[in-house]
Amino acid sequence: MKTTLDIDDALLAKAKAQSAREKKSLTCLIEEGLRLRLRKQAPQSAKPPRRKLPVYKGRGGVAPGIDPTSNRAMFEATGDE
Repeated sequence: MKTTLDIDDALLAKAKAQSAREKKSLTCLIEEGLRLRLRKQAPQSAKPPRRKLPVYKGRGGVAPGIDPTSNRAMFEATGDE
């Protein structure tokens, strides 16, 4: 099937040079790239495995006077401003 693509000029130049080095057509190189990309793509229905998140069970907490529900207060408490 024939189609028209808009490809970045630098990328196309690299692809043409690669196809020349490998003595393959540009079409062959592009098809190979598409096959590799589609092969690696995970099926849409596959869910990633569940991971158990570590939970800190230590003592302590936020220093007195700092609102732990405020991002700004937490940031200001670090003194990184």
